[in-house]
Amino acid sequence: MLEYFTLILCCQLIGELLVTALGLPLPGPVVGMALLFCLLVVKGRVPVALGEVSDALLGSLSLLFVPAGVGVMLHFDILGAELMPLSVALLVSTLLTIAVTALIMVWFNKRTDSAVDGEPQ
Repeated sequence: MLEYFTLILCCQLIGELLVTALGLPLPGPVVGMALLFCLLVVKGRVPVALGEVSDALLGSLSLLFVPAGVGVMLHFDILGAELMPLSVALLVSTLLTIAVTALIMVWFNKRTDSAVDGEPQ
């Protein structure tokens, strides 16, 4: 198990190094997890021990939101001053997400129905 935890951390480190060296506008851990994903695709499966390590890490994921929550509470006055623009942005982005999701589902359903009927896609 320790070797897979080390693998996860090494992928994150390599991601940080790549982002820093290449000046990419992405978080290093995201690049590292993409690298880990590519390694798993090449391998063709997720080893059982890696799944156990990742499940243990995901079980503690909620702890990582505590600093963000504290940051929100520390800057509550700024959020209060910008309440209207934030509310509008949240409302518009939520409605846009729902609309795009619905359109994609309609498109996928049409593709699935035509595939079932034997029509070319």
